[in-house]
Amino acid sequence: MSAIRLRSLLFVPGDRPDRMAKALASGADALILDLEDSVAPDAKAAARDAARAFLGAHGREVPLYVRINPFDTAIAAEDLAAILPARPSGIVLPKATPLALEQLAVAMGGNAVPVLPIVETSMAVLCLPEFAEMPGLAALTWGGEDLGTELGTRSAARSGASGPLAIARALSLFAARAAGVPAIETVYANFRDLAGLETAARQAAEDGFDGMLAIHPDQIAAIHRAMAPSDAQRAEALAIVAAFNGSSPGAQSLGGRMIDRPHLIRAERLIARSGE
Repeated sequence: MSAIRLRSLLFVPGDRPDRMAKALASGADALILDLEDSVAPDAKAAARDAARAFLGAHGREVPLYVRINPFDTAIAAEDLAAILPARPSGIVLPKATPLALEQLAVAMGGNAVPVLPIVETSMAVLCLPEFAEMPGLAALTWGGEDLGTELGTRSAARSGASGPLAIARALSLFAARAAGVPAIETVYANFRDLAGLETAARQAAEDGFDGMLAIHPDQIAAIHRAMAPSDAQRAEALAIVAAFNGSSPGAQSLGGRMIDRPHLIRAERLIARSGE
């Protein structure tokens, strides 16, 4: 599992440098400077310039990712040419497929920049086992809104959604775990509904996701609260780790129940998520 803590990744429109500066103070674990959906076609060039300037002006205390345009579009190459010299923390690839990831790796040449693919098409869902074998991934996420639109679902994507979106969500989680990278939950589009967001983020954490995409700075605190283990969960995890400390990796007894290696792995992951 990647050592980078990615509880929250905040999208920022690439043509809004004023919002980029504010986003740095949001508390998000990472920013995604967006050159795709949030930028109008006639503002793409300005967005590249603004994102490149922002990358050049700031360190990487907060990881700075850039979402380029889909790799099957001509402007993706223009995005990379503008952004790669500024050394982003990673590239976010929309409409990702295994072929697009291979093409991106070739296009980046010797630039070993981690990639965060967004699984948001039917083809990508069908190819998810191949994603797990791709090198150089920073994390893996899924795009419920785009995928739902392609499928023709009548309700917006949400954490814990039923039907085909739930399958895509679960398979994305499986692929992230197989690849050994953080699994990131999709966005909660109603940024004014913070109670609903917190419920969705808590469900994501319970299901095994490590973090969540955000589209507004006000969402960050709610996501962090939801992603944090409860005091009871944290105390139990610390007790499990203590029970194995200095002991063989076999089964142990704790509070009248038997615990073994899967319990230890789960406890260590929860403690890491809590920042301890």
